[in-house]
Amino acid sequence: MNRTEMSRRLREARELASISQADAAEALGLPRTAVTQIEGGNRAVSTMELARLADLYRRPVSWFLADVPDAEEDVVVALHRIAPGLDADPEVRIEVDRCVQICREGVSLEILLGREERDGPPAYREPVPRSTGEAVAQGERVAEQERRRLELGSAPIADVTELLGDQGIWASVVDLPHTMSGLFLHHPSIGMAVLVNSGHVRARQRFSLAHEYAHALMDRNRVVGVSSADNSRERIEQRANAFAAAFLLPEAGLEEELRQLGKGQPARTDQIVFDVATGGSIQGQLRPAPRSQTIGFQDVAFIAHRFGVSYQAAVYRLKSLRYINQPESVLLLSSEQEEAGRDYLRALDLFEDLEEPVSGKRGTRELRGRVAHLALEAYRLGEISRGRLLDVGKSVGVDGRKLLELAEAARAE
Repeated sequence: MNRTEMSRRLREARELASISQADAAEALGLPRTAVTQIEGGNRAVSTMELARLADLYRRPVSWFLADVPDAEEDVVVALHRIAPGLDADPEVRIEVDRCVQICREGVSLEILLGREERDGPPAYREPVPRSTGEAVAQGERVAEQERRRLELGSAPIADVTELLGDQGIWASVVDLPHTMSGLFLHHPSIGMAVLVNSGHVRARQRFSLAHEYAHALMDRNRVVGVSSADNSRERIEQRANAFAAAFLLPEAGLEEELRQLGKGQPARTDQIVFDVATGGSIQGQLRPAPRSQTIGFQDVAFIAHRFGVSYQAAVYRLKSLRYINQPESVLLLSSEQEEAGRDYLRALDLFEDLEEPVSGKRGTRELRGRVAHLALEAYRLGEISRGRLLDVGKSVGVDGRKLLELAEAARAE
């Protein structure tokens, strides 16, 4: 690898890890100017220095040394090179590879049918954020713009997987290592795809889908993006979290929901009325009843269910929008209050909507359904053979004979 590419990767990894040149220099025991020279391509980096920087930036050394991925590199090869944790469990690898194969099958069928290339949603050109505040501001701004583009208003999003599918992004639930919440893939052979952890509860899966959608909107230059506990401090991950929170819990929608609950109103409201007799005004104040504006665990649980997010995500969003303060958020996030929120949902038979996981089979329905529909259409139009149709049925987990029966019925119409 040439020095220019190495310096670019070192600079990118440092910025993504939110580490200053001064901190990197201190880790190497060198002056800051040395790091500047390395990142400028004017000084070579030694093997020992590279190992220390890789550890500091939380990247494998191979990330800096591997050839630049391009359109010719197989997406599965890139996936396992960039996310080596997938190889620890053979069953996980098989399931992830199977999902990628279904996406590849879908793109192939779309080409046969003459469909337009899966461009996906628009790309938002945001620079790598330099601080957590900038990351949050970017994420919230793009979420608001994307909601406006999709004409979602302030309403909750019923099905995030379906929304991503409508935007040309394959989306599915799949077995992943427990520390990994999701993957974003972008490659000519599959277009864009989002995979989230089947072991997480539904509310967290929805948040992960929105999180990975943020990467599709702002970070699609990567072949593979991994969202896990190991890189949660990276600015682009913080930006994706801010996007997901604002996308799923829009400020206007939250404000309206609180109003319906009789909460979130100011402590007092000035009332001014024109006095027709004097030409002046009559002034007064309207105060809500004491403690009527307190947001309790039941309100948080209700809002969480309404917007399909976790109890914790709802608390953090309320705090971010200043409906609750720091002491109130600490109280609401206490184990006692969280459990009370769960009990509230259980009492209303709403608990499973948020807290039960979506199984891998159920979570792949949208993906499998879209690809199976493409296969039926391709067979109906004579673009694929009986054998190819049976192969697609095997890939998507549908009984081949039943799929063929349906295809013949569609062809007979």
